[in-house]
Amino acid sequence: MFREMQRKKQQLTREECIAILKNEPRGVLSVIGDDDYPYGMPMNHFYCEADGKIYFHGGRKGHKTDAMTRRNKASFCVYDQGFRREGEWALNIRSVIVFGHIEFIEDRDKLYEIARSLSYKFTTDAEYIEHEIQTSGPGTLMFALVPEHMTGKIVSES
Repeated sequence: MFREMQRKKQQLTREECIAILKNEPRGVLSVIGDDDYPYGMPMNHFYCEADGKIYFHGGRKGHKTDAMTRRNKASFCVYDQGFRREGEWALNIRSVIVFGHIEFIEDRDKLYEIARSLSYKFTTDAEYIEHEIQTSGPGTLMFALVPEHMTGKIVSES
């Protein structure tokens, strides 16, 4: 069903892919939008090691929510800041693409737990996080990308 990577020398291990998902704060979530056009949007995310799912939050209405409700297949691409090898000008970038299906999180306790974990990627201000959860939490849509296939690679810009 999913294609194998052609340039296997550039392929990242599963552990390297997970490290990128855990450490990078955002990526691009792509869904099948209106009239079957791809719809990609930058999203903050939280990779949960306990269940292997990637969690997102957003509004309860809009193009993204409509698209995910119609068709639950999605992909998510994350890439790191890159690095240069000594003496080289080219930037080397590691990227991960996850294919899977979307599931909506209905359990409010789980939603708030995931919201906290996601928030701590950006700030350690617990008071701010709790305030945001109390004020915005009830109107928040939380959903997960359940991975079906994941691949990663390193590419040089040279």
